[in-house]
Amino acid sequence: MKELDTQTRTELEAAAFRRLLAHLDTHKEVQNIDLMILADFCRNCLSKWMVAAAEERAVPLDYEAAREYVYGMPYNEWKTRYQQPATAEQQAAFEARQAAKREAAQIQGVS
Repeated sequence: MKELDTQTRTELEAAAFRRLLAHLDTHKEVQNIDLMILADFCRNCLSKWMVAAAEERAVPLDYEAAREYVYGMPYNEWKTRYQQPATAEQQAAFEARQAAKREAAQIQGVS
């Protein structure tokens, strides 16, 4: 990737991001909590990262507009249609992941 010019690299990264969104859209059965447990990010994280990238470039983009882009529809509609309540097992796994992250941060001296 080092040999790619900035424009080409940006275009490839954008295409990969759009494909990730399409993949997540195809797999609505994958719940955000599952993503958080396994990969430490979810659809909401992607939305927040888009807003942060926009802010870095002084581009106006609010969180709800970013979520609508990531979810492919208004978030509340997606939540009503596709979000399932977290199971006890999912909640326990998520809490264990968060505890492990806190412990690792303490070990590294990061708060």
